[in-house]
Parts: sequence; C-alpha cells; structure tokens
Amino acid sequence: MSLRVARHPSETAAFLVTRVLAYCLEFREGLAFGAGIATTDEPAVIARDLTGAVTAWIEVGAPEADRLHHGSRLAEYTAVYTHRDPGKVLARWDGKRIHGREDIVLHAYDGAFVDDVAQRLERRNRLTVTVTERHLYVDFNGEALETQVTDHPLG
Repeated sequence: MSLRVARHPSETAAFLVTRVLAYCLEFREGLAFGAGIATTDEPAVIARDLTGAVTAWIEVGAPEADRLHHGSRLAEYTAVYTHRDPGKVLARWDGKRIHGREDIVLHAYDGAFVDDVAQRLERRNRLTVTVTERHLYVDFNGEALETQVTDHPLG
C-alpha cells in the first residue's frame, strides 16, 4: 500500500510520525486521515462505514478530554496514540467526563523512538511496519528500528 501524507504547518515531525503509525496499527476498511490538527470536527485518523457513519475515532498526542468525549460518543471504537509520557497524558483526563472511558485505550510509543524516526524524515520516505504482540518493527528508509507499544486503559 502507498500513502501520501501531508504535514500540516503547525504539526511537529513527532506528531506526524505518531499519526502515520496509528494509521498503520489501526488499518481497516474506511480508514482515512482526518482533519484532526486543523479542526475539532475530526480526529487525526477516522474510519467511516459506507453510510458515512463514524466507526473509529483515533486521536493522536494528548487531546483534551472534551474532544475525546465527543469522539467516543460518535464512534463505535475510540483510541489514542501518543509519543508523550503516558502518565502525564492520563493525568490530564483524571476526573473529566469521557463517554465510554472503560472502552478507550491510550497506546504509547517510546518517545525516543518517535523522535529518532522524526529526525530521519525526508521529503519522500519508505516505511514498512511489522507488528508482533504489540512490538513494532519499522524499516524506515532502509534503517531497522523497533519499539514496544504499551497499552494504558482509561477505565
């Protein structure tokens, strides 16, 4: 599969890498990059069925609790992917109202891994991702990198 991914002017390289990896890990029918960073109406990655109904709302980074609440009310499935400290991200949501909190999982990549990939970004990149039991093996422009994806349930 080939992807064309545009980087929003306000998007950091680390956010872009996290967004692309989230897309790869969540791949399913109807999946697309959302307007996420440019609007509050869509997450970074979104899936819709043939009727246009939202089936997956996938946030990246450390979204506000109200944004996560909104997305989880719209979609059958909600997840968050981050390259930031998961403890700090989870702490932002303590005591906040989030619909379906018990079904949402924060997936965290090692920040050093994401930064390493981000520093290697070029105008055109080749990326191959293999996942084995939440361990990510990435071939990025001919270099082998790897990291563990840790899961942190919100509920």
